[in-house]
Amino acid sequence: WWPKSSKPMKKKAKRPTAMNKTTLLMTQEEPAWNTALPDAGKLSDRVVSAVFADIVKNEKIDFLDGQKPVIVSLNLSNDANIQKLNRDYRGMDKPTNVLSFANIDDPDFYNDLALYEEADLGSIIIALETLQREAEIKQIPLADHFSHLLVHGLLHLLGFDHIEDEEAEYMEAAEIRILGALNINNPYKE
Repeated sequence: WWPKSSKPMKKKAKRPTAMNKTTLLMTQEEPAWNTALPDAGKLSDRVVSAVFADIVKNEKIDFLDGQKPVIVSLNLSNDANIQKLNRDYRGMDKPTNVLSFANIDDPDFYNDLALYEEADLGSIIIALETLQREAEIKQIPLADHFSHLLVHGLLHLLGFDHIEDEEAEYMEAAEIRILGALNINNPYKE
């Protein structure tokens, strides 16, 4: 579903976790990411490692049993592209900060796990302009807000949600805990 113009970044980011190998596949649709957050690849590796280290320690997710390598796709995009995806997949014709397309939501996810050597968790798309606006409004470093959105997206790929209040509180607590491990302040604190 990504436009053909998406170009893979030169480097495939790979980081082992406490439970298995996680591969982060990054594409960059928006060239302005190079200037806005030039270390997005290294930062993403750090966030992915922190998320999986926390999940292994604090959660029981059956498909993270250490037997299969995990793949996550991250698209560094822009408002125009994310607005199209948001309209087409969520019926909301406006840009948003982050979208996650979790393969765990696919009814065939567990069947596919049995067929393939890797667990492909899905895709996360982050819009640069919305990220920048929100960071400026909140008066927080762009890297911190990016890290928060990536944590949020990764948790969605792992089956977390925030539709119900109880789910939202649980997910927020996980986000706060993971961000704390990254030395990032609680984004929900008023």
